[in-house]
Amino acid sequence: MRRFLKRLFKLGLVAGVTYALWRWLESQRSESDLTWEAQPAPYPPAPRPRESQSNPSPVSPASAPAAAGAPTTTTLDAAWVEPTGGTCPPSHPVKAKMSSKIFHVAGGLNYERTRPDRCYRDEAAAEADGLRKSAR
Repeated sequence: MRRFLKRLFKLGLVAGVTYALWRWLESQRSESDLTWEAQPAPYPPAPRPRESQSNPSPVSPASAPAAAGAPTTTTLDAAWVEPTGGTCPPSHPVKAKMSSKIFHVAGGLNYERTRPDRCYRDEAAAEADGLRKSAR
């Protein structure tokens, strides 16, 4: 019995070290500027933009856009934007899934049913971000 407990303890120790190493390697491998925020029980984790390390300057209400949905020049110039309500804005029609690293263009077989994680300005912007075009 004592021998069994020693082996069980050693196995647990090896498993714990392996898990910690795996988590560290996963955090080092991350190429995206998104983090995953835990959600309540039936919902999957939600992607959130990673906070920058520097202290961002606060935005004054005077410099905020007049309407919440009004695109700004930085939004139009950005290579990608986050989708609103599961759809991409007309300025960024390329839909991308970050879990599979695949992007879909209008007219593609799965374009309509794809719920994007990011919306890109064009194919070149998506490819520059390390994504590949869907096969169909």
